[in-house]
Amino acid sequence: MSLDAMASEGKRARLANARRWVVKIGSALLTASGRGLDRERIGRWAEELAGLRSQGHEVVLVSSGAVAEGVLRLGLARRPDRIHQLQAAAAVGQMGLIQAWEAAFARHGLHTALVLLTHEDLADRERYLNARSTLRTLLGHGVVPVINENDTVATDEIRFGDNDTLGALVANLLEADVLLLLTDQPGLKERDPREDASAPVVRCALAADPELDRMAGTGSGHLGRGGMVTKLRAARLAARSGAATLIADGSSAGIIERLVAGGEEGTLLLPETERVAARKRWIAGQLQTRGMLVVDAGAAAALRGQGRSLLPVGVRSVEGDFARGEVVVCLDESGREIARGLVNYSAADARRICGKASAEIAVLLGYAGEPELVHRDNLVLV
Repeated sequence: MSLDAMASEGKRARLANARRWVVKIGSALLTASGRGLDRERIGRWAEELAGLRSQGHEVVLVSSGAVAEGVLRLGLARRPDRIHQLQAAAAVGQMGLIQAWEAAFARHGLHTALVLLTHEDLADRERYLNARSTLRTLLGHGVVPVINENDTVATDEIRFGDNDTLGALVANLLEADVLLLLTDQPGLKERDPREDASAPVVRCALAADPELDRMAGTGSGHLGRGGMVTKLRAARLAARSGAATLIADGSSAGIIERLVAGGEEGTLLLPETERVAARKRWIAGQLQTRGMLVVDAGAAAALRGQGRSLLPVGVRSVEGDFARGEVVVCLDESGREIARGLVNYSAADARRICGKASAEIAVLLGYAGEPELVHRDNLVLV
């Protein structure tokens, strides 16, 4: 399952040379078991991250805790269920969260910047590029960006769902070398720790290994929306852009320093492939797609084995309502996802030309568009 000890040691040793780190800290760590923010721990993490910065690494922080802090400030007995109550708690708690981080980093001479994102910010190509440029500029100025989901405006349709996923997409966005997920667990265990407390931690594995799904199990704490399932999913998202993921116990003092030095704590999940082009990384990372194209067996084989573009003639059916340039999923006839990409036609036009030869497009639509429904440069296998 896990890589051999020598390979693991070699992979971990390379972390010292990783230039850009995205560090996500979860609610269970930040909120002192729900009693507001644990400012002592925040101060310790800021010190460790400042040390990382002093070694020449770039640091981006994805911080949970806004809703939990808002719950405390509003005097609520528990995390609310209704969306408007959650958004109100997030709005109140976000103030305390960023104040805590700003004060902690200021003690080390570092400035922070609050960056609130929704999935729409990363799903829209122009906003994606703007977000990347802004974050790169902040890093260039030596600022530590503190990123959170914009819970005050996000709805179920546009939210990330958890900050593990947000951390992975930020790693994709910034071409990070490492995604560090700090949690209240020592790492991903080989068996469910609720059933077997002695289960060993997986030290090093490939993120794509299907055996990890069984190990991750289900469930999360009452404060967060995550759990090992979302951490594994985040690791696989990060792997699409060539980033390694570390899952480790953030409550352990000095954990960041030890991991950067190649320490064997936690779980290291590695990508299988080299980095993909930035455009394809953006396409692969989108969780909210706008439609689906069901392709025939010949088209499926051409996409999988030959790296070809998707032509209208190979499409059996079109589902959803999408505009030109939006991300669609390509499925084979059994319903299995093959790829996703930027479509050259709207859903209405795609329905008119599916199953037809590219030479017929001008006659069918009244204008000469692209010969491909999805060009291979805008398509990535999944």
